Amino acid sequence: MQRKTSPPTSAPKAGKPRTALAALGKLEGAPRSSKAARPIPSPRQTPKVIRIKAKPFDVEMNMSQSALVIVDMQNDFLHPEGWFAQKGIETQAVRQPIPKINQFLRTWRAHQGHVIWLNWGVRSDLLNLPKAYQRKAQWSGGQDLGVQRFEAVGYAMVSAIDHGPSLVQGSWGAKTVEDLSSAPSDILVYKHRLSGFWDNELDSILRSLGVKTLVFAGINTDRCVFSTLQDGGFLGYECILMKDLCATSSPEYVSQAIYFLVEKLHGFTASANALIKGLEPPAKPKHHRTHSE
Repeated sequence: MQRKTSPPTSAPKAGKPRTALAALGKLEGAPRSSKAARPIPSPRQTPKVIRIKAKPFDVEMNMSQSALVIVDMQNDFLHPEGWFAQKGIETQAVRQPIPKINQFLRTWRAHQGHVIWLNWGVRSDLLNLPKAYQRKAQWSGGQDLGVQRFEAVGYAMVSAIDHGPSLVQGSWGAKTVEDLSSAPSDILVYKHRLSGFWDNELDSILRSLGVKTLVFAGINTDRCVFSTLQDGGFLGYECILMKDLCATSSPEYVSQAIYFLVEKLHGFTASANALIKGLEPPAKPKHHRTHSE
């Protein structure tokens, strides 16, 4: 049985806190009334549709309904004293997008785009991490069962240069590298799988913001970026992979395979310059003087 609701007798007065009904706007199934509260307009709701060059074809996106998702640009993966570097994993390749991401962020924020920092962040007791993940992180060699070694520093463990437990939420290693500029309006979301949509609040946050298009940057192109992009597409978001804002330590042919799969099945690929160009106002046509002028 549908529960009857009564509309408010008057619209909210200016200067008072927004009520739940005013913030949500018109509720589906609620009786229509000229006295019903109307949604309070927000600058982010103002449509700003841009067209960008992309593959396999050009796309249009509404900036007020778009979010830049920056994946795993954090100390334990990028800092020279982070977890990966102390495990002997090369970090030079994955640091390459940092200057371009900073440059892109200035333009993106100037046009009121949402920014999501999506970082690895596990529980200190590892209860949200599968045993297989934990064992793979500690594996230090040996193929056969009798000779396998698990001596490497794993999740939530401390490396020789002690910056706290690796990749634990709130720890130094789970924080975004200082080389990248963050803003008070940015949103930090932790993940504990390759996909940033698994068993966390990312989808709820995006839907609360009214986001429909996801623009991806970060690392690694073929791992967490691709996994999150795939799940985003499965959930109904339009997904754009910014090729020059992503990086990976994997061989180049791996990235090419990811671009192929994204363009073929999961969304679009584009460049930062293409999107920035789409944000620029159209050039005014040149005025040619006539003989009568």
